[in-house]
Amino acid sequence: MNKSVLLIIPPDRFNEDELFHPKEVLENAGVKVTVASTKVGEVKGDNEGKVNIEVIFSSVSPNEYDIVGVIGGSGTIDYLWGNQELMNFLKAAYDQKVLVTGICAGSVAVVKTGLLSGRKATCYPVDVMINELKENDVEYVVQNVVAHKDIITSNGPDGAKDFGESLVSALS
Repeated sequence: MNKSVLLIIPPDRFNEDELFHPKEVLENAGVKVTVASTKVGEVKGDNEGKVNIEVIFSSVSPNEYDIVGVIGGSGTIDYLWGNQELMNFLKAAYDQKVLVTGICAGSVAVVKTGLLSGRKATCYPVDVMINELKENDVEYVVQNVVAHKDIITSNGPDGAKDFGESLVSALS
Protein backbone atom coordinates (compact mmCIF):
# COMPACT_ATOMS: atom_id res chain seq x y z
CA MET A 1 0.00 0.00 0.00
CA ASN A 2 1.67 3.24 -1.16
CA LYS A 3 0.01 5.50 1.40
CA SER A 4 1.26 7.82 4.14
CA VAL A 5 -0.15 8.98 7.45
CA LEU A 6 0.84 11.86 9.72
CA LEU A 7 0.11 11.26 13.42
CA ILE A 8 0.36 14.39 15.56
CA ILE A 9 1.15 14.09 19.26
CA PRO A 10 1.58 16.69 21.99
CA PRO A 11 5.17 17.71 22.91
CA ASP A 12 4.72 15.92 26.26
CA ARG A 13 2.41 13.23 27.72
CA PHE A 14 0.92 11.48 24.66
CA ASN A 15 -0.98 8.21 25.19
CA GLU A 16 1.24 5.30 24.21
CA ASP A 17 -1.59 2.87 23.31
CA GLU A 18 -3.27 5.49 21.13
CA LEU A 19 -0.04 6.11 19.21
CA PHE A 20 1.68 2.73 19.10
CA HIS A 21 -1.33 0.44 18.40
CA PRO A 22 -2.67 2.32 15.34
CA LYS A 23 0.90 2.94 14.12
CA GLU A 24 1.63 -0.80 14.25
CA VAL A 25 -1.62 -1.68 12.43
CA LEU A 26 -0.87 0.91 9.74
CA GLU A 27 2.77 -0.16 9.29
CA ASN A 28 1.78 -3.83 9.13
CA ALA A 29 -0.49 -2.84 6.21
CA GLY A 30 2.48 -1.23 4.45
CA VAL A 31 1.54 2.37 5.27
CA LYS A 32 4.33 4.90 5.90
CA VAL A 33 3.70 6.58 9.26
CA THR A 34 5.29 9.86 10.32
CA VAL A 35 4.92 11.03 13.92
CA ALA A 36 4.97 14.80 14.34
CA SER A 37 4.55 17.29 17.17
CA THR A 38 5.10 20.96 17.96
CA LYS A 39 8.81 20.28 18.60
CA VAL A 40 11.50 17.85 17.47
CA GLY A 41 13.38 15.46 19.74
CA GLU A 42 12.34 12.90 22.30
CA VAL A 43 8.78 13.09 23.63
CA LYS A 44 7.62 11.15 26.70
CA GLY A 45 4.21 9.60 27.00
CA ASP A 46 1.79 9.47 29.92
CA ASN A 47 3.36 6.15 30.97
CA GLU A 48 7.02 7.03 30.30
CA GLY A 49 6.98 5.56 26.77
CA LYS A 50 9.18 7.50 24.38
CA VAL A 51 9.18 8.47 20.72
CA ASN A 52 11.61 10.56 18.70
CA ILE A 53 10.00 13.38 16.71
CA GLU A 54 11.73 14.44 13.50
CA VAL A 55 8.94 16.62 12.06
CA ILE A 56 7.05 19.66 13.34
CA PHE A 57 3.55 19.28 11.91
CA SER A 58 3.31 22.92 10.85
CA SER A 59 6.45 22.56 8.70
CA VAL A 60 4.79 20.10 6.29
CA SER A 61 1.85 20.37 3.94
CA PRO A 62 -1.16 18.25 4.91
CA ASN A 63 -1.61 17.16 1.29
CA GLU A 64 1.66 15.20 1.54
CA TYR A 65 -0.39 12.65 3.50
CA ASP A 66 -3.48 10.52 2.92
CA ILE A 67 -4.52 10.79 6.58
CA VAL A 68 -3.76 13.29 9.32
CA GLY A 69 -4.50 12.12 12.87
CA VAL A 70 -4.35 13.70 16.32
CA ILE A 71 -3.36 11.34 19.13
CA GLY A 72 -4.64 11.77 22.68
CA GLY A 73 -3.03 11.81 26.07
CA SER A 74 -3.09 14.28 28.94
CA GLY A 75 -0.69 16.54 27.01
CA THR A 76 -3.14 16.83 24.11
CA ILE A 77 -5.54 18.76 26.32
CA ASP A 78 -2.78 21.11 27.52
CA TYR A 79 -0.87 21.63 24.27
CA LEU A 80 -3.15 20.89 21.32
CA TRP A 81 -6.75 21.80 22.21
CA GLY A 82 -6.01 25.52 22.12
CA ASN A 83 -3.38 25.37 19.38
CA GLN A 84 -4.68 27.60 16.56
CA GLU A 85 -1.89 26.42 14.25
CA LEU A 86 -3.19 22.85 14.66
CA MET A 87 -6.80 23.95 14.03
CA ASN A 88 -5.71 25.68 10.80
CA PHE A 89 -3.64 22.64 9.78
CA LEU A 90 -6.59 20.25 10.28
CA LYS A 91 -8.96 22.53 8.36
CA ALA A 92 -6.42 22.80 5.52
CA ALA A 93 -6.09 19.01 5.45
CA TYR A 94 -9.87 18.67 5.30
CA ASP A 95 -10.13 21.26 2.52
CA GLN A 96 -7.48 19.32 0.57
CA LYS A 97 -9.53 16.09 0.89
CA VAL A 98 -7.11 14.53 3.38
CA LEU A 99 -8.87 12.23 5.88
CA VAL A 100 -8.85 13.97 9.28
CA THR A 101 -8.86 11.71 12.35
CA GLY A 102 -8.53 11.85 16.11
CA ILE A 103 -8.47 9.49 19.06
CA CYS A 104 -9.45 10.28 22.68
CA ALA A 105 -8.47 13.89 23.46
CA GLY A 106 -7.31 14.06 19.83
CA SER A 107 -10.94 13.59 18.78
CA VAL A 108 -11.77 16.73 20.75
CA ALA A 109 -9.03 18.64 18.92
CA VAL A 110 -10.71 17.63 15.65
CA VAL A 111 -14.14 18.61 17.02
CA LYS A 112 -12.80 22.05 18.00
CA THR A 113 -12.17 22.82 14.31
CA GLY A 114 -15.95 22.91 13.74
CA LEU A 115 -15.66 20.28 11.00
CA LEU A 116 -17.96 17.87 12.85
CA SER A 117 -20.69 20.37 13.69
CA GLY A 118 -24.10 18.69 13.47
CA ARG A 119 -22.58 15.20 13.26
CA LYS A 120 -21.66 12.30 15.55
CA ALA A 121 -18.26 11.57 17.08
CA THR A 122 -16.69 9.74 19.98
CA CYS A 123 -13.97 10.53 22.50
CA TYR A 124 -12.76 9.26 25.85
CA PRO A 125 -15.85 8.93 28.08
CA VAL A 126 -15.15 11.71 30.58
CA ASP A 127 -17.30 14.79 31.13
CA VAL A 128 -14.64 17.33 30.14
CA MET A 129 -14.34 15.77 26.68
CA ILE A 130 -18.02 14.92 26.17
CA ASN A 131 -18.91 18.51 27.11
CA GLU A 132 -16.45 19.82 24.48
CA LEU A 133 -18.31 17.78 21.86
CA LYS A 134 -21.67 19.13 22.99
CA GLU A 135 -20.37 22.72 23.06
CA ASN A 136 -19.29 22.28 19.44
CA ASP A 137 -22.69 20.92 18.28
CA VAL A 138 -21.42 17.33 18.02
CA GLU A 139 -23.44 14.35 19.23
CA TYR A 140 -21.38 12.09 21.50
CA VAL A 141 -21.67 8.38 20.67
CA VAL A 142 -20.45 5.48 22.86
CA GLN A 143 -18.44 3.48 20.29
CA ASN A 144 -14.78 2.57 19.77
CA VAL A 145 -14.80 4.30 16.38
CA VAL A 146 -17.16 6.66 14.56
CA ALA A 147 -16.23 6.74 10.88
CA HIS A 148 -17.55 9.29 8.41
CA LYS A 149 -16.14 9.34 4.87
CA ASP A 150 -14.09 12.46 5.69
CA ILE A 151 -13.45 12.29 9.46
CA ILE A 152 -12.85 9.40 11.89
CA THR A 153 -12.91 9.66 15.69
CA SER A 154 -12.08 7.05 18.32
CA ASN A 155 -12.66 6.74 22.05
CA GLY A 156 -9.16 6.05 23.34
CA PRO A 157 -6.91 3.17 24.42
CA ASP A 158 -9.72 0.59 24.31
CA GLY A 159 -10.46 1.45 20.68
CA ALA A 160 -6.86 2.07 19.56
CA LYS A 161 -6.50 -1.11 17.48
CA ASP A 162 -9.98 -0.61 15.97
CA PHE A 163 -8.95 2.97 15.18
CA GLY A 164 -5.86 1.71 13.35
CA GLU A 165 -7.94 -0.83 11.44
CA SER A 166 -10.47 1.83 10.46
CA LEU A 167 -7.63 3.97 9.07
CA VAL A 168 -6.28 1.05 7.04
CA SER A 169 -9.81 0.34 5.79
CA ALA A 170 -10.26 3.99 4.77
CA LEU A 171 -7.03 3.81 2.75
CA SER A 172 -8.09 0.68 0.88
